[in-house]
Amino acid sequence: MGKAEIIVKAEKLVESTMKSNDASHDAAHAFRVRDLALSLAQEEGFADFPDMMLAVELAALLHDVEDYKYVRVPSESKIVENFLVKEGVDEDLKNKILSIIMGMGFKEEVSGCASSSQYPEFVVVQDADRLDAMGAIGIARCFTFGGSKNHCLHDPNIKPRSQLSKESYIDKNEQTTVNHFHEKLLKLKDLMKTKAGRQRAERRHKFMEDFLEEFYLEWEGHA
Repeated sequence: MGKAEIIVKAEKLVESTMKSNDASHDAAHAFRVRDLALSLAQEEGFADFPDMMLAVELAALLHDVEDYKYVRVPSESKIVENFLVKEGVDEDLKNKILSIIMGMGFKEEVSGCASSSQYPEFVVVQDADRLDAMGAIGIARCFTFGGSKNHCLHDPNIKPRSQLSKESYIDKNEQTTVNHFHEKLLKLKDLMKTKAGRQRAERRHKFMEDFLEEFYLEWEGHA
């Protein structure tokens, strides 16, 4: 199967499986991550290696199809693998894509279980996903997700958690949307693994810092 054909099919899979998600983790998010990942891959010198570019594009497109926050039935945890097998993707490429997707989560890294993926494509896709959690888009996504879960916007009496395990990170029942900036989003800049990702993260990080400064001033009636 040609590259163009499988990409089109992957896009359709993303649209169909993520259509009921809230806008923080919808198909548009996957498409933005794909575009960012391809751009980072170009800057990191992957352009002359079409197999690497294909792995980057497919992993970026499919990375949230089985997001634990939205999986409704156990059968959904095999959607990506089943798709790759059905479309006749080479075994090595299939395993690479699945490995990249499996290791991308912040919850693993925050608990000291960061992926040791041997694939250079991994860091490009992970950085792209994290960039989409930062800056103006990241702010919009953060409040969209918090609203979808009916999380409290902000409560000065609920402090951000400094020591997070994988389990406590997943459990957000008593946390506020604004605390998510301190527990995750403001940490992403220092977790970028590519030079291109680190450069882009600086601007987005500063935008979030400026936003929070204004947010707290307005919350306290000082602006």
